[in-house]
Amino acid sequence: MNIEVFTFNPFSENTYLIYDDKGTGVVLDPGCMDKAEYDELEDAVRARNIRIQEIILTHAHIDHIFGCARLCQTYGVGLAMHPDDEFLFARAEEMSRVFGLPLVPPPAPSRHFSHGEIYTIGDIGLHIRHTPGHSPGSVSFVNEEAGIIIGGDVLFRNSIGRTDLPGGNTDVLLKSIREQFFIYPDHFRILSGHGPETTIGHEKKHNPFLQQM
Repeated sequence: MNIEVFTFNPFSENTYLIYDDKGTGVVLDPGCMDKAEYDELEDAVRARNIRIQEIILTHAHIDHIFGCARLCQTYGVGLAMHPDDEFLFARAEEMSRVFGLPLVPPPAPSRHFSHGEIYTIGDIGLHIRHTPGHSPGSVSFVNEEAGIIIGGDVLFRNSIGRTDLPGGNTDVLLKSIREQFFIYPDHFRILSGHGPETTIGHEKKHNPFLQQM
């Protein structure tokens, strides 16, 4: 599994390009919102001769969906997400105006993720875990073979996702971390929606929000 990270938009959101060795790939959480950011991502796709099969989301907050409309059109592909976050699409333009940022409304999802399914990207299999709390429809993607969790805004290095946005719930978020993240070994890497990567073991020992767990 090949993973490249790009940090985009004023929220410093991490967008992931994931692809197998044969060149089949996806863009996860496309936060690109201006020409320079689109060019950076699209140049990488072109240089590696990647065939984008779909745009996929960990969740639907605006900083993770700015690029959905353009990339779906550019690559002629659909969008996949968990249905519990669709209400955020309806509020996306409103929320972007609050921050004074442009957002082209994303297309309606072409399909929905469900907890426990295996999502395939060519030769790669990602186990989908429903991890609500930051948002109702947050999902995380796990590759056990590589020891990687791509978790969106659920868990950060020494922090957790905010829960003061619509649909957020701290107790639910902590339950997701305990039951969907901490079931994996300490060496598993967590690739987050913002900031540097971390590991399960580091967060168990050092995350101040999780010491009571």
